[in-house]
Amino acid sequence: MVKIKVENVSKTYRWGEEDIHVLKNVSLDIHDKEFTAIVGESGSGKTTLLNLMGGLDMPDSGMISIDEKSLSSFTHPEIAAFRGSNLGFIFQLYNLLQDFTVIENVMLPHYILSKNKKESLNKAKELLVKLGLSNRLDYYPSRLSGGEQQRVAIARALINQPEIILGDEPTGNLDKDNRERVLEILLNLKQEYGFTMVIVTHDLKIAEIADRSVRLNYGTLENS
Repeated sequence: MVKIKVENVSKTYRWGEEDIHVLKNVSLDIHDKEFTAIVGESGSGKTTLLNLMGGLDMPDSGMISIDEKSLSSFTHPEIAAFRGSNLGFIFQLYNLLQDFTVIENVMLPHYILSKNKKESLNKAKELLVKLGLSNRLDYYPSRLSGGEQQRVAIARALINQPEIILGDEPTGNLDKDNRERVLEILLNLKQEYGFTMVIVTHDLKIAEIADRSVRLNYGTLENS
């Protein structure tokens, strides 16, 4: 079953007087529960493609569908609600709220949807304990190591039990030991929860262990 369908997608950005063709007629099927790695050098269009898959931006031409629903058919409030319920994002620089504690960062996406503070706190605590952060619940992000911050970000991505996890270089800002630990955590969680996972990366180790890897080369997709 195809979970995410990318059909003839192109995206161009204006830079001064120049048009930058970031993606050029890209087509890709991501299957349900599959772990796909999209590899490529900086500037190859990886992050742009991921943002389009996640409905954070829209293509200039072509179409992206999730479960046969075109993202371009949603209104802005609808796409925001769809993201909150169905997608989890993990970023290279964690994107944690610095004035919120660890448990507040993780519970927030669930609370926005449920409006049930007790339930959101319990779910957040359960995930943080699972990720080995039970003694960091009331810490602020500035007190955490890079590896700990990324584990918080993973817990936040999972709090609403999304069917799809999208990762933008989730190990790119970590040292070797933390890269390996975060990758092991993601693989174990994928097996436990059964989500579809797409990671864009320049880390060939991730490409090696993915179910499938594809390469973006100056906006054009190639099979790896």
